[in-house]
Amino acid sequence: MGLFKSKDERRIEREMKIRAGMRNIERSIRQQEKFADDFVKNAQHAQKIGDTGQYNFIRSALKRTAATKKMLERQLLSMKNAMLIQQQARASQQFAESMQLMAADIGKTFGEMDLTKTQTQWEKAVAQAGSLEERMDMFLDSMESSATATGPVGGKDELVSDAEIDRMIQADVLAAEKTELGKLDQLESEIAKELGATKQKD
Repeated sequence: MGLFKSKDERRIEREMKIRAGMRNIERSIRQQEKFADDFVKNAQHAQKIGDTGQYNFIRSALKRTAATKKMLERQLLSMKNAMLIQQQARASQQFAESMQLMAADIGKTFGEMDLTKTQTQWEKAVAQAGSLEERMDMFLDSMESSATATGPVGGKDELVSDAEIDRMIQADVLAAEKTELGKLDQLESEIAKELGATKQKD
């Protein structure tokens, strides 16, 4: 049955596959976020019990997870940009096809078929020049993205630094300490109020 699909049916099928791929990447990003949260909790626990070996192992795993998440986010962004360019190209194609039809009709009306052919070739050349420029931009962006995303985790151009990983681990600890300090301040305030009320009664 695939041989008898129309041009529009095949285009819709391709778009559905692209959108399915984007959903898979989004799902993978959410998974990496869950993994990162679990690794942060485990690293904090390892710190608490003084297990340096486990802390260093978890820290390394967290770094790889953060790098993977960032790479997936860049892939998703590239796909979204490519879809926008595809939509722009389709709009240009529709315009060019309409212009070709009108040019052919005008050519038939005035009997100037050579002029119609020249006009069509000119429109085709303009469309190809614009398409080539877009493809070149995408190619250069793809090369830059690939060179960065496939680099080693611990290399010079790493996606996630050691400092970022340390901040991720310490962020929840500092937040918890701030909460505890807030509770102590509230308790001291309540005690002060009680003491003040007692003195007034006396």
